[in-house]
Amino acid sequence: MDDRVYIFDTTLRDGEQAPGFSMTTEEKLQMAMQLARLGVDIIEAGFAIASQGDFEAINRIAKEVKGPVICSLARAREEDIEVAAKAIEPAERKRIHTFIATSEIHMKYKLRMEPYEVLERIRRAVSYARNFTDDVEFSCEDATRSQRDFLYKAIEEAIKAGATVINIPDTVGYAVPEEFGKLIEDIINNVPNIDKVIISVHCHDDLGLAVANSLTAVKHGARQVECTINGIGERAGNAALEEIVMALRVRRDYFGELFTGVDTKELYKTSRLLCRITGSFVPPNKAIVGDNAFAHESGIHQHGVLSHRLTYEIMNPEDVGFPVSRRIVLGKHSGRHALKQKLEEYGIQYSEDDLNRIYERLKALADKKKEVYDEDIEALIYQEFMKLSEEEPIKVQHFQVQSGDNIMPTATVKLYFKGEEKTGTSTGNGPVDATIKAIQKALGIDANLLDYSIKALTPNTDAQAEARVVLELDGVRASGRGVDTDIIKASVNAFVDALNRAIMRKEYILQKSQIREEGTI
Repeated sequence: MDDRVYIFDTTLRDGEQAPGFSMTTEEKLQMAMQLARLGVDIIEAGFAIASQGDFEAINRIAKEVKGPVICSLARAREEDIEVAAKAIEPAERKRIHTFIATSEIHMKYKLRMEPYEVLERIRRAVSYARNFTDDVEFSCEDATRSQRDFLYKAIEEAIKAGATVINIPDTVGYAVPEEFGKLIEDIINNVPNIDKVIISVHCHDDLGLAVANSLTAVKHGARQVECTINGIGERAGNAALEEIVMALRVRRDYFGELFTGVDTKELYKTSRLLCRITGSFVPPNKAIVGDNAFAHESGIHQHGVLSHRLTYEIMNPEDVGFPVSRRIVLGKHSGRHALKQKLEEYGIQYSEDDLNRIYERLKALADKKKEVYDEDIEALIYQEFMKLSEEEPIKVQHFQVQSGDNIMPTATVKLYFKGEEKTGTSTGNGPVDATIKAIQKALGIDANLLDYSIKALTPNTDAQAEARVVLELDGVRASGRGVDTDIIKASVNAFVDALNRAIMRKEYILQKSQIREEGTI
């Protein structure tokens, strides 16, 4: 198995820590199920001690998701490890991932610990974790800025204590490929018991080099890569899973017989599911999964591709699950079987009640529109499965807008905030502006709207509109999404979606604030 590269997905842990990307337990569960279908080897489902929500999400994933190893992060502390162990206990295969910083700057200014104290903490933490599982990963936080001899010693002690995976994180995205590859090589040559473990890497993208650094590390002997869907993560993000996997597949001439267990046909679907859950989007020119990744507008390129695909395409769109034609028409005369197939294509777990409910919504939409496209089905799925459901602090009861070319746009809203009825009325520069202001007035808040966009999902004037909002509330940034045939309602849904995420993220950050003094990898 020396040629196997294990894919450690940390979308639900490191990815979710990025501003605006927090997920509910139900959303994490849906994402974890799709990651299992994608074929990742390890799912880092969260940081169990960080909050009750993190613990519950990890525990449900451990109970319900089969196939991958289910992992929880834990600081090198016994209380963290105990909570992590309890969270992953139901999993068929489980891992505890513990860490502590090994760089001088972190030890001096953050941990306020001497090197010998860090080594002792490593020994105790890894040994303690082995009481709960035979699969223990240890990470040297800020490894790329650590003094080499001390880094070697820390790794050696972790292996002696029972670690089965050693992770070398480029925590602050500082490394460049050549030196990172050399670091992996030096670890292999200078740590006497390194042959007993798998070497992992976890690269951040602060200099735009996370994927390049990860691939170079693999070339030099690493056999696990920690990455996220769409490259989401703290600050500039992590190495993008889809880019790592496809680089190893497409460039077999360079990487040799290295392979992963990922079903690449699930990549596009997984990317889009994450977008739906988080209300985010990938840039059109994003490698592998962007809308333009296989688009050709230049006449020269079009002629080349039509003559022979390999002139301008190095991979088949179908190999990553990219839809060749997304204009599949469904309508009120379509049967449940066709809808069931769509749900399965999008990786959604559903019951018969779910199927019947969304089918009725499909028929209602078809009564409004002449044609229902794949994009409309995706939107229905998002609204039905991916919303914050009963956890939403804000629920809009109804709104009314008056507008016209000679009328000052005026909106009145009635909503509930944590069960308490609120109303508000406001004018604005247009019907959307008036409604957003009325919502803020009802809630007594002043959110800073950072970005707002709206587009038709499909052709024709009866198309559903997709609104996206990015806002900041009390220093917390969040994104939201709304879909409806009414552009005002779509905008309201997006704004409230973003507000709910911001409010919930504020509470989430508050819960986590007491444990973040030792950082994350």
